[in-house]
Amino acid sequence: MPSVCCGCQSQYTYHHLLAFLLTFFSYVLLHASRKTFSNVKVSISAQWTPSVQNESLPAFSPSQVWEEHRLFADEEEATLFLGALDTIFLFSYAIGLYVSGVIGDRMNLRYVLCFGLCGSATVEFVFGTLTEWLHLYNVYLYCGLWVLNGLLQSAVWPCVVAIMGNWFGKSGRGFVFGLWSACASAGNILGAFLASSVLKYGYEYAFLVTSVVQFAGGVVVFFGLLTSPKEVGLCQESEAGFGPAVESDSESQRPLMSDEEEDEGCDGGYYSVEQSEGPQEELPQPISFLQAFLLPGVLPYSLAYACLKLVNYSFFFWLPFYLSSNYGWKEAQADRLSIWYDVGGIVGGTVQGLVSDFLGKRAPVLAVSLLLAMGALVGYSHSPADQVVNAALLALTGFFIGGPSNMISSAISADLGRQDALRGSQEALATVTGIVDGTGSIGAAGGQYLVSMIESRLGWMYVFYFFIVMTGGSILFIVPLIYRETRSMWRDRQGLHQHL
Repeated sequence: MPSVCCGCQSQYTYHHLLAFLLTFFSYVLLHASRKTFSNVKVSISAQWTPSVQNESLPAFSPSQVWEEHRLFADEEEATLFLGALDTIFLFSYAIGLYVSGVIGDRMNLRYVLCFGLCGSATVEFVFGTLTEWLHLYNVYLYCGLWVLNGLLQSAVWPCVVAIMGNWFGKSGRGFVFGLWSACASAGNILGAFLASSVLKYGYEYAFLVTSVVQFAGGVVVFFGLLTSPKEVGLCQESEAGFGPAVESDSESQRPLMSDEEEDEGCDGGYYSVEQSEGPQEELPQPISFLQAFLLPGVLPYSLAYACLKLVNYSFFFWLPFYLSSNYGWKEAQADRLSIWYDVGGIVGGTVQGLVSDFLGKRAPVLAVSLLLAMGALVGYSHSPADQVVNAALLALTGFFIGGPSNMISSAISADLGRQDALRGSQEALATVTGIVDGTGSIGAAGGQYLVSMIESRLGWMYVFYFFIVMTGGSILFIVPLIYRETRSMWRDRQGLHQHL
């Protein structure tokens, strides 16, 4: 049996629940503001272009105002620019993830998280509300603000994953993180609700509401969040409980994610007072970006996530449009139906995380899910024009695609940042999370252009073929890890039979 922190608490405390909720709602608020931009694109496009309505209502939109301030000649140009803003945001977000992860491991995670939340809220207020109130329409200003917004938002995810990794050990991490990673989907729902409730007053009020709520959330996080159990005298969660209690034989290779994540000097769930009387131990030193990038498993999981996040974000950006254009359903119906993909992802991440906890391995669970995802994509591409059947197939697809995506970005990133190679220098959680999610975001950013190009030239069926190939690519990148962990499981099973 792996050794564990002697006497560490196996029960979760009030502080664990508070850390879970505050980090959860931090990303809910961030994704709500991100979803707001998607929900108001039609209104923004109409405001940035002259229209029949604008010309027929000179009392509200005088022609000279449009001559001075309009950005585009027609809505098609405005739509293309809004799509370009999406790409700009994703690329700046990806680059920012590489940097913010390193910063998070060198500064107080709470400060970095709050700076990202409040800074992003301020930029969104300026972008969507202040510019409209001042009638300040400028393409370069919008681009600059959205680059800055991507960089600021990138500070949030590595920090919340690192904080969750501090509070929740590998025991049960798959289930806890699977449940917690529903924050993005919950944020999408909240953002749609907030934007739709005030959109009738103007798109600027949608940005106003979400930015104010996000800024307030950042303030609450600043005064209420504890980044580590050490701040209240608790030792970090031990690794007992879910994993198999079998020792691998001495000749076998250790699995990538060990079941032991121990903290020295804890007693009965608290750090010993006597420890403070002796010489202070040196704090773990953060590792460099290159060292984190070369850690076992980081590169293959990053590349696998680039393929998988491309597929996942393509559903996020294109699904309502696909449902409307391919089946002729109304936009409101398509929006409601697309929620089932998020529902499937929430359930998939939770169930698959729980299964991986009991097995003590992540890669084999991912492999099985992604193989089934390829079949689900084939099935969904042939879905009939029946909303009930489509919703069921959509939820199934989300289960097998969104579930693994949530696992890699949260539980597996935390595993990689707490592996044995970091013993004695474990300040790498935020850096590793930034690398994995940053690489995934680069894949997602490039994929949006490829999806639009394939759809316009070949049609939607070839888009699904592209998704199947990318999903298969995710499996190929982690084949060595699948082999290693499957072999380790087999040797554990043999060892169990020998002990019986």
